[in-house]
Amino acid sequence: MKQSKKTVALALGSGGARGYTHIGVIQALEERGYDIVKISGCSMGAIVGGFYAAGKLPQYRDWVTSLGYIDVLKLVDFSLLSGGAIKLEKVYGVISELLGEINIEDLNIPYTSVATDLKHEKEIWFQRGSLVEAMRASAAIPTILEPVITDTMMLVDGAVLNPLPITPCVSAHADLIIAVDINSDVPTPQNLVRDVAESESEKKAWLNTVMDRASEWLGKRTNEARKEANENLGKLETLTRMFEVMQSSLSRFKTAGYPPDLLIRIPTESCEMYEFYRAQEMVDLGYQIANDALDAFEHGHSSLYGERRC
Repeated sequence: MKQSKKTVALALGSGGARGYTHIGVIQALEERGYDIVKISGCSMGAIVGGFYAAGKLPQYRDWVTSLGYIDVLKLVDFSLLSGGAIKLEKVYGVISELLGEINIEDLNIPYTSVATDLKHEKEIWFQRGSLVEAMRASAAIPTILEPVITDTMMLVDGAVLNPLPITPCVSAHADLIIAVDINSDVPTPQNLVRDVAESESEKKAWLNTVMDRASEWLGKRTNEARKEANENLGKLETLTRMFEVMQSSLSRFKTAGYPPDLLIRIPTESCEMYEFYRAQEMVDLGYQIANDALDAFEHGHSSLYGERRC
């Protein structure tokens, strides 16, 4: 008699570009025969989870893994570098093209996107309505990305209150709840550690390109414009670091209050929040770590990257 698949309710956490690891985690789960019957996500977790629930994760993966750092720069404006918040109209334009006009209630599996309403200081769950708008609200990092404004709410990144939304998964009554924390204090697997010199060189080249594009956007290629862009980029790095610390602390609190059956841990050190040109690396990292965690879980114990709690 053929054994039925184990059903999984999957919670995907926030963490910027590290969120691409969710794609690799989902790949590992599917290859092992798990049946994902519900998905909840915050920020990048909401985006990856939404594409999966819509049955279009392969198209999203193909797009993001094709982007080099010049391509990433072409998708954003540089208002932040002159004191404003970044707009991502081109990014969500592509996302809308890939998904089409689809509502959450029409997805293949139940889905929840988590955002934060600053006006009322509370968590908001999107389980109906436009999928793209739910993604946009969940991923609007305060002070960096523009908030989503409605008649009654000011919506920003769900990570402000809940970077790892496990609670929406409880109602699925799945065999397992698996959560993916992409802000974990664990080391990057040795075989995937990047050469430090190469990594710094690439990062410097990327930042120099940002500077040049920002100076051009400001309408002048002068030392003064470059200095202004540099100062604002420094502020951006500080803000993202602060946000990462907050996410890590909140994630530990959420998993203590609502322990999943398996917590898959992705190292914070593996990628900066803004390094969206490293998608393929992050997919590979998520795949390897998920397999490590699942190997241990299926044998009844925990590993460095997978904490078994059932």
